[in-house]
Amino acid sequence: MSQQTTIRKLAELVNTPVEKLLEQLAEAGMKFSGPDQVVTSIEKVKLLGFLKRAHGKSDQADDPLDAPKKITLNRSRKQEITVGGGKNRQTVDVVVRKKVTVVKPAEGTARAAAAAGDDRAEILRKLEASRQRNIAEQQALAESDRRRAEEAERARQDAEAERLRAAEAAKAASAEPAGESTEEAARKPAQPSAPKPAAAPGREAPRAADPRHKTRGSHAMVAGVEDDDRASRFAGQMHLSASDRARRSTNARGKGKPMRRSAEPSRSGAGPHGFSRPTAPIVREVAIGDTITVADLAQKLALKGGDVVKALFKMGVMATINQAIDHDTAVLVTEELGHNAVKAGDSSAEDALLAHVEDAQGEKTTRPPVVTIMGHVDHGKTSLLDYIRRTKIASGEAGGITQHIGAYHVETPRGVISFLDTPGHAAFSSMRARGAKLTDIVVLVVAADDGVMPQTKEAIQHAKAAGVPLIVAINKIDKSDADPMRVKNELLGEEVVAEDFGGDTQMVELSAKTGDGVDDLLDSISLQAEVLELRAVPTGRATGVVIESSLDKGRGPVATVLVQQGELSKGDYLVCGVQYGRVRALFDETGSQVQSAGPSIPVQVLGLSGVPDSGDDFVVVDDERLAKDVAQQRDTKRRESRLVAQAGNRMEDIMAQMGEGAGQQTLNLVVKADVHGSVQALREALTGLSTPAIRINVIGGGVGGITESDATLAATSKATIIGFNVRADASARKVIEGNGVDLRYFSIIYDVIDQVKQVASGILGVEIREEIIGIAEVRDVFRSSKFGAVAGCMITEGVVKRSKPIRVLRENTVIFEGELESLRRFKENVDEVRQGTECGIGVKAYNDVKPGDQIECFERIEVQRTL
Repeated sequence: MSQQTTIRKLAELVNTPVEKLLEQLAEAGMKFSGPDQVVTSIEKVKLLGFLKRAHGKSDQADDPLDAPKKITLNRSRKQEITVGGGKNRQTVDVVVRKKVTVVKPAEGTARAAAAAGDDRAEILRKLEASRQRNIAEQQALAESDRRRAEEAERARQDAEAERLRAAEAAKAASAEPAGESTEEAARKPAQPSAPKPAAAPGREAPRAADPRHKTRGSHAMVAGVEDDDRASRFAGQMHLSASDRARRSTNARGKGKPMRRSAEPSRSGAGPHGFSRPTAPIVREVAIGDTITVADLAQKLALKGGDVVKALFKMGVMATINQAIDHDTAVLVTEELGHNAVKAGDSSAEDALLAHVEDAQGEKTTRPPVVTIMGHVDHGKTSLLDYIRRTKIASGEAGGITQHIGAYHVETPRGVISFLDTPGHAAFSSMRARGAKLTDIVVLVVAADDGVMPQTKEAIQHAKAAGVPLIVAINKIDKSDADPMRVKNELLGEEVVAEDFGGDTQMVELSAKTGDGVDDLLDSISLQAEVLELRAVPTGRATGVVIESSLDKGRGPVATVLVQQGELSKGDYLVCGVQYGRVRALFDETGSQVQSAGPSIPVQVLGLSGVPDSGDDFVVVDDERLAKDVAQQRDTKRRESRLVAQAGNRMEDIMAQMGEGAGQQTLNLVVKADVHGSVQALREALTGLSTPAIRINVIGGGVGGITESDATLAATSKATIIGFNVRADASARKVIEGNGVDLRYFSIIYDVIDQVKQVASGILGVEIREEIIGIAEVRDVFRSSKFGAVAGCMITEGVVKRSKPIRVLRENTVIFEGELESLRRFKENVDEVRQGTECGIGVKAYNDVKPGDQIECFERIEVQRTL
């Protein structure tokens, strides 16, 4: 560089602004007036030294201690990012600052090496400490194992010594009467073929070699018996070392000299692994519940399962090892085998549930009455309730008859009253009995023109059996041939005396069609409720009974319950028979969702684990665990009781069944219905049709649509499937068609019973059978001012004809049965529409068709019945 270097040229060489260079020169103590002044070499060196000191360096380059240690670089970067979107979008400034420190290489390497050396030493030290700890732990564990082994061996030796002493005492007691002859036999010289070994000095002679008595020689006196026993005991312990055997021998003898070994091995069977036979039979106490399997009973008796089966067979009971037997049979076989039987106590789940119910007691207040309307079929029960509720119910029932219990609560000028409408058909006897049990007042409806009928008498018997007061409603007085006095006289024969005749039964004449006398009936109900003084606890845990139950494909198990005590709320945990769950929703009879229900109020409950049986009690509990335990315990008991009831395991019963079934045919049925009450009624009615010539056997049934498992059961057992207001799904239809299963759909219980009765009675004739000819799937619903709701449909199967009756199905369940009002295609009325064609269908007197429903077209045909 030239000597005549100005400040401007120096700034260009070092790539620094002139103003900054002037500031640095001024800070270094050199004053310059302008950028064109000349900078000498001395001034440059001086400036360099100043800059080095400013950056942490010394101008003494030859001094390694003052050499620069590190350089720090700072960097800052700014950018914008967008946050959010739409109206909420905004821009945010983000500043990133970075600081980097560079250490002198030599010093940094030395420090890293020193740090690495320190880290390695620390790691080695930790590893060595860990190794020492592991060694110490292993030694401690080994010492602990050794001590446990010594204690176990010592306990075994003590038990063995005690057993040997007991055996020797018993042997000495048995050998005491013949002691003299034994000593004489021992003094006789040994046989030449078996020379006697010489005894060592100071030792006794060995024992005699008699295998039957194993007595000792004449020198084996009482003083030596214990020593020889100990010697034979320790001689068999080959796993001990010589020092341990010597030490144990010394401790056993209590002397300092080693113990003598036995002259010959012990043949008494009392060695370390010997077995001593019990001297007396062991009598056990066996806890037996309501039922028990043969295998469990054998395990409790400590016997083989075959022994218990043999004992049962000797008593005349044929049972397998996995079969359940009842309590009485189990007690008899237990006592026969020489043991004592005791009654097994119930588990604590039911006790905890009972404690829950007892804790829920509180102050009782007046509650609404529960009224059951009973009577003969078609005497106007539902029409009377229909007038009270101001709705149309009877017209919506299939065939105009009620086929399951309907529960309603209504607001009347006399207060709230809960009504239960029971079927009047003979097949629904169990429903009427159940309605009479859970009610407060029974209203017996009798038609004035028809009089007392069989179901009227049955309803009177149910009311008397339940101890429920009776109010007679003489209906249809508006008819020309009505005769209320005749009805009262006929009721006298059933011991129902009207107040007019000096009795205590209220009888009200009314007409459900015109409404005459309905107010008088409500007054009678209110008066009877006041006399009964009906009271219940309005708060706390709810208890009640199941009126009806069904399976809804969209909502799951649905149970209609009547609350009897407490308040049932959404979210409560409850146990209902063998089912349990948490209340997900509550609905009243109008389909509106409610949050809670008090005493005497019927509601529908969603959230149970399964479909409960009609008549089951329900109880609200604190937590789900208790509800699950109680439900599982009840399910186990019910299943075991059912297995015991079904098993005809007595030989007399089996022989009787074989004699009865010699010329008897069996008709197997699988019954599926929409509600549990219908299944129960059909099962009882159909099995009651059995005759000596043919036996009706309902092998399966349930609530809900016909599934593939139902079809498979019917195919394997050659049964007929009866669908009562339900239909088969696609997979079930495939099994039914593939196996030729007889499937019949019904909506009226008369038809089911009549057809089965005709077949069972052996009467041949013309059978009216329903045959589905077409199915239309609703795609959309249009509103028309002329026709109301018009369903836009696609014909998926068969053909739909205008002149044929139809049914509306939702989730394979019948919700309406009627006829077509219109059948159109492209605004033209047509007589029929075939598969794969779109059409518009108007359903007469029904406007609740929804997309996804199915419209089923069917026809009734006459078929000659054959066996």
